[in-house]
Amino acid sequence: MTWKLTLAYDGTDYFGWQVQPERPTIQGELQAALGRITGEAPLPQGSGRTDAGVHALAQVASFALQAPIPAENLQRALNRTLPPAIRITAAKTVRSTFHARHSAQAKSYEYRIFRGSLCPPFLARYVYAYSRPLDFELLNASARFFEGEHDFQSFAASDPDLALRKTEQAPEAGPGAMEDASGCRFRDPGTVRTIFSSEWQRHSTADGELLVYRVRGNGFLHHMVRNLVGTMIEAGRGSLAPDDIPRILAAHDRSVAGPTAPARGLFLHSVEYDPAGEESFGDSC
Repeated sequence: MTWKLTLAYDGTDYFGWQVQPERPTIQGELQAALGRITGEAPLPQGSGRTDAGVHALAQVASFALQAPIPAENLQRALNRTLPPAIRITAAKTVRSTFHARHSAQAKSYEYRIFRGSLCPPFLARYVYAYSRPLDFELLNASARFFEGEHDFQSFAASDPDLALRKTEQAPEAGPGAMEDASGCRFRDPGTVRTIFSSEWQRHSTADGELLVYRVRGNGFLHHMVRNLVGTMIEAGRGSLAPDDIPRILAAHDRSVAGPTAPARGLFLHSVEYDPAGEESFGDSC
């Protein structure tokens, strides 16, 4: 059976989603937990690879198991054996065509900035504490320029650990076919992505103010959201104008965009799929 799990995790003490030798990762912890429970050790495929220190409110993972086990039993058993920083919030079986990454139709991220003279210690792991002046209106004006379909190469970091490899052309996938770690072939979209919404919100707290950036799109590149945030902070500081954003996009050059914002403020908020559990257009496994 093919399984779909929804996970929430505190990424502070982990080296990201993807399994790495001798380093704790979310994927590695989940694989080990499945092995302890079922005697099988499938490599769970995530909807995306959150970086070291990045958190998730609703990451999605898929994998196949031979063992027949009720969904509620698997969820309960996993939460008993996983570290406290990782929790399974939902578990169910889905169609064999479902793939956590390739079936995703949209993803949403949040980035949180704390504004105040003293960041509370119990909040510090989950926000970027930024005390210098920031113009909220300039932040929001900058965010709007990212909406629509664009080539985001200027906001993509190089990714030496990318677990993709070029393969012989698959007729069903067409030119540019790629293969992921699970052997599933798909079309590589390059650096073009569509952003459906991009905006900042502000919330008052007892200790200051929380600025929350929410972005929803059909996909995101390595470090893309953190690079967007770092660039918007430059606009909020007055170091660049919001209408510089189109120029930065057109440059296709990472060096012309702003710095990468710290990982601790970033959350994978949600992943959207076809409710019928069918594969998205272009999937081949």
